[in-house]
Amino acid sequence: MLANSPIAPMLPVVNLERARSFYENKLGLPLNEAISSEEALMFDCGGGTQLGVYRRATPTQADHTAAIWIVDDIEDAVRELKTRGIEFEHYDLPGLTTNQQGIADVANERAAWFKDPEGNFLGIVQFIG
Repeated sequence: MLANSPIAPMLPVVNLERARSFYENKLGLPLNEAISSEEALMFDCGGGTQLGVYRRATPTQADHTAAIWIVDDIEDAVRELKTRGIEFEHYDLPGLTTNQQGIADVANERAAWFKDPEGNFLGIVQFIG
């Protein structure tokens, strides 16, 4: 049953208005007003998927990637997001090093990570091979 059902990650945010501005203006995601509420916002993404944010009293404590977007050209996606003011994370760890653009080559993918204003880690991935 679930294998054929769409999935919509839900991310916690303290400031729903700030999150709305970030996801709409910085990432360019359209707000789906029909399924949003005063406590949770749903943004449309590719392939009929959605990303949601919901109001929570305390900030996130997650130190892992909460959601990724799969892209065809990661260099183009990073370049575009940087023009919108997105700052990418840089890593120099065993098995994970990013280049000057913030892109890492890992196994069968190229990936880059950034944070939303609430501290949620988000990523973009280009699968290769």
